[in-house]
Amino acid sequence: MLLIDSLAAALGGLFGTSSATTYIESAAGVQAGGKTGLTAVVVGLLFLLCLLLAPLAGMIPPEATAPALILVGFYMAAAARGIDFADVEEGLPALLTIVIMPLTYSITNGIGAGVITFVLVKLARGSAAQVRPMMWITALAFVLYFAMPALSKAFGI
Repeated sequence: MLLIDSLAAALGGLFGTSSATTYIESAAGVQAGGKTGLTAVVVGLLFLLCLLLAPLAGMIPPEATAPALILVGFYMAAAARGIDFADVEEGLPALLTIVIMPLTYSITNGIGAGVITFVLVKLARGSAAQVRPMMWITALAFVLYFAMPALSKAFGI
């Protein structure tokens, strides 16, 4: 399941979609009992059906959907109880991830800020050996991601 999630996230990123949604939707499907490929087929067909209904959803004003989104955010915030904010190595990256997402309207920016902060805090506290190689690579990729607008402007790309 995780292999398919990772491949879907990589392909989704290639086409400009959020990688987090693939994993979350898949995890929700498995939690609900869907462990076969048939679940994915049914969900895929329902998404195709939703393409026809998308214009109708666009007619609903943001004011009507805001209360539901606030309630979802409230329930999601309950997961923050498990974060050890007393430990700067865990709390600071988590805090930046939580704060940056809504301020920039980007899940990617929030995750990037958290990953970079995690690596920098570990490095500053002398715990760099605890950072796995893939996390170093991810942090470097996010540094490039955040630097790209400045680099493209500086080099006229």
